[in-house]
Amino acid sequence: MNTSLMPKSISRPKPYLLQVEYADFTGIIMLSSLREECPCAVCKGEEIMGVRYSFGIQIMKPGMNELIALQPSGNYALQARWNDGHDSGIYTWEQLRAIVEKHALSPEQIQAINN
Repeated sequence: MNTSLMPKSISRPKPYLLQVEYADFTGIIMLSSLREECPCAVCKGEEIMGVRYSFGIQIMKPGMNELIALQPSGNYALQARWNDGHDSGIYTWEQLRAIVEKHALSPEQIQAINN
């Protein structure tokens, strides 16, 4: 396992933000970005014998972007549990790092949403 992909800490500076600190990088993302990137088969579809199956469009539900818990899944990932009951997304350390890098808010964006 590449330990540079494992966060040093994960925190919630605001109810709608997630801060992930690595040895070489710290990023803050909106929880909605984490939910949009859910890697589970329901959200992203799955490949079976070379054929990609999608399970349709994700419908906006109350509480869908409200994170209830992030729990370790072995030593390689985190499992998210959302307020709408969705809990099948398991984010590997590599996936989490890619999501945080892709969706990291700039200092100006953080200031704007905090005002």
